Amino acid sequence: MFMTEEQSEETPGGGLSVKEEDVEKENVTEMAALDEEEEEEDEETLPHPEILDIFEEGLAQLVQDPLLCDLPIQVTLEEVNSQIALEYGQAMTVRVVKADGEIMPIVVVQNATVLDLKKAIRRFMELKQQREGGVKQVSWRYVWRTFLLIFQGEKLDDDKMRLKDYGIRNRDEVTFMKRLRKK
Repeated sequence: MFMTEEQSEETPGGGLSVKEEDVEKENVTEMAALDEEEEEEDEETLPHPEILDIFEEGLAQLVQDPLLCDLPIQVTLEEVNSQIALEYGQAMTVRVVKADGEIMPIVVVQNATVLDLKKAIRRFMELKQQREGGVKQVSWRYVWRTFLLIFQGEKLDDDKMRLKDYGIRNRDEVTFMKRLRKK
């Protein structure tokens, strides 16, 4: 508690009045209490692995929300943001079908280019490999030289062209297939 000039009463000798001394004591007491709280907080500091466990438990509860239920337990911030963007109509899901029939739900922004789709496929595959403990390193230069994306019979060759310009909309299927060799 701090006093204004009108509230303070000066003693005839120019020293502090009884009220001012009480206020000073209260201020000192409050500051000491704050210092004690800070010391207690320092004593309650958790080690990094415990903080990670607490965070993952909270994240697991968050993922149970109906809005985020499609996400894996070991979700990344990027995946949460993508799911939220989908719900707000700022992104779309492109279903990429591999030759073995597996469907990869790839989330990209509404005005994404073919290059954005390729990067999203790469990120999806890297996360999947991390979670499953698969192949450590993939040469994506080799992948895109060997495979291509096709939508309704049209090759998605131009990396700078927007998906909308190819007619790709939310939940459309794009095929991921091996290029034919030229002889």
